[in-house]
Amino acid sequence: MVFRKLMAAFGAGVEVDTVLHNSNVRPGELLRGEVNFRGGSADHKVDGIFIDFTAVVEVESGDNEYQSNYSFLRQQITGPFQLAAGQSNTARFEIAVPWETPISAIGGHPLHGMRLGVATELALAGALDKGDLDPLFVNPLPAQDHLLRALDNAGFRFKKADLERGTLRGSTMPFFQEIEYYAGHDWRRHFNELELTFIAGPQSMDVILEADTRGGFLNSSHDTYNRFTVRYDGNPATAEQALHAGLQSMARHRGWF
Repeated sequence: MVFRKLMAAFGAGVEVDTVLHNSNVRPGELLRGEVNFRGGSADHKVDGIFIDFTAVVEVESGDNEYQSNYSFLRQQITGPFQLAAGQSNTARFEIAVPWETPISAIGGHPLHGMRLGVATELALAGALDKGDLDPLFVNPLPAQDHLLRALDNAGFRFKKADLERGTLRGSTMPFFQEIEYYAGHDWRRHFNELELTFIAGPQSMDVILEADTRGGFLNSSHDTYNRFTVRYDGNPATAEQALHAGLQSMARHRGWF
């Protein structure tokens, strides 16, 4: 364990270490872990221990773009208590990962461009500390994984992923994920790039496609959209058919079919 020290009032240090038992999770699963903490040279009243799910989000402001940390879940895991000088203790927790949590890993491997983490906040009278982010790797739901593989099989090549500030219809999040692809194979003559967004819930998810279409002789390039719903208890082949139908619909929008 690597404890980090929180300097409380009058310079008395309280040490904190958070351990995630399963940092690779899926939306809807339980994240389990423990917060280990040790009192300093004086007694302290702890107002509570909190766990924050945090994401790094791209924010556009005028012509500028910057990154900002957004907390999208805050869970209190202890109430107030007295921490005696030198006393060691552990607070265990189980927190349901929100269904709309963006994907940050595929097959256990980090997804380029994504930064998700868990921050632990120990609130002392006279001091407040969130500490560093412990990385959180959120893998796709089976239905999401199936569509990602279908895009790979259709020749789309992964470009990057990021989080954009804003709330989409049907979402409760202050941001949304865009998984970006270069178009491949036959789709290359229709699209420059494709962006994929999931809005997941307990029984189903919405899939949003945005394509940068190629302009023809008289038509300039612009973006087209398609949105469809996938039920988790449905036939995976049906979801794949909906994906290809969405791609074809966007291509038809420009008169390619």
